Amino acid sequence: MTLKVYNTLTRQKEIFEPLEPGVVRMYVCGPTVYSDAHIGHAMSAIVFDVIRRYLEYKGYKVIHVMNFTDVDDKIINKARELGVDPFELANGYIEKFLEQMDALHVERPTVMPRVSGTIDEIIAMVQDLIDKGYAYEVDGNVFFRVRKDEDYGKLSRRKLDETMRGDREKYAEELKEDPLDFALWKAQKSPDEPAWDSPWGKGRPGWHIECSAMVRKHLGPTIDIHGGGNDLIFPHHENEIAQSESCNDAPLAKYWLHNGMVVLSGEKMSKSLGNLITIDEFLAEHDADVFRLLVLGSHYRKPLVYDDHVVAQAEKAYQRLLGALRPPTGDKTEGPDAEALLEAARVARERFEAAMDDDFNTAAALGHIFDLVKAINTARDAGVGGEPFAQAQAVLKELAGVLGLRLQPRESARSDAAPFIDLLVEVRSELRKARQWALADMIRDRLAELGVVLEDTREGTTWSWK
Repeated sequence: MTLKVYNTLTRQKEIFEPLEPGVVRMYVCGPTVYSDAHIGHAMSAIVFDVIRRYLEYKGYKVIHVMNFTDVDDKIINKARELGVDPFELANGYIEKFLEQMDALHVERPTVMPRVSGTIDEIIAMVQDLIDKGYAYEVDGNVFFRVRKDEDYGKLSRRKLDETMRGDREKYAEELKEDPLDFALWKAQKSPDEPAWDSPWGKGRPGWHIECSAMVRKHLGPTIDIHGGGNDLIFPHHENEIAQSESCNDAPLAKYWLHNGMVVLSGEKMSKSLGNLITIDEFLAEHDADVFRLLVLGSHYRKPLVYDDHVVAQAEKAYQRLLGALRPPTGDKTEGPDAEALLEAARVARERFEAAMDDDFNTAAALGHIFDLVKAINTARDAGVGGEPFAQAQAVLKELAGVLGLRLQPRESARSDAAPFIDLLVEVRSELRKARQWALADMIRDRLAELGVVLEDTREGTTWSWK
């Protein structure tokens, strides 16, 4: 089946055909590093990590660029509050963010540029826009002429009189030719803020020009995929398009992909609202795979509803996956049960790929993985083992790996106890069949005291650490 992706620019699914056969150039907007990353950052990182992993699974070479905004008003203000150097503050949060991404099993991007390392390219791009008449300088500030860009608003589908709504950057309004214009370069306002020499005096970049310059520097004037949260469609990505396409005389990106937002108690989670759950807070209580399953359980373009119920569902799904990786109890390698298991593995792969080819439908793909889980557990109960059982589990691990799931218990030291726990669970199942409820309950209760939780399902009993 051919891969199709939903393109925000055209508002429809399109067949995915990269500009260069076999190679995908993908740029994803990264965080502005002035505070602890939250699960909204984690969601976006996981969405594009899975997109990258699936493209690689299909044989593409993916050049993945994700930036760090380490020059920004919020960083400067936070550094002033704490009495520290802005770059020292930003570097600390970047290092922590990368550690958190490693913990979430997010593959590190091919290139991770920073604004502070792209100043020369930003200045050159701003000068190009001035030379072409798309930008102008006033008192050391440079602004982009929005009305000169005839197709401005094509990504967000906003008309010009609507474009001021939602723009977070209200910079030096009194200096602009038009209220719609946005800053490309900001004159230094105080000696304690970062600034660089430029043809217009000391200053620093505006928010939007940073990504345009980093895309052009590391991937070229036109890329295959530009991604980010749907809160960036306007003004950030709209302004990127205006700058880049006015400067380069070429489309910025062929496909625009945007993930939905995390929703808590019916409202978007954000730093400004103060309703944040940090990545560290989540990982202190749950395995990283649990958060992945939570994200993968709904389509990436939809809002991700986060509450105790969906977390509990993700926990149960995680335990079901781990349970399917338990060793077989029999050694049958032939017959209808073994053949049914191998067929289930083949069908699961086929349907998994079909789901992912439909705009990375991870929720449907997970459903087909759990069909295989059920088949594995049924085959175990039927005494299937040997090569058919190993092949089915290998397919399960491979498909889960495409989604970035590790399927490893949090504490490897506990793995030595796993065979004995499996034995006790098996003995308990036999006791239940013999209706010896008291002994079966004693095993369950004693395991609970040791931190092992049992869950009885139609496919059998699974266990997990508390």
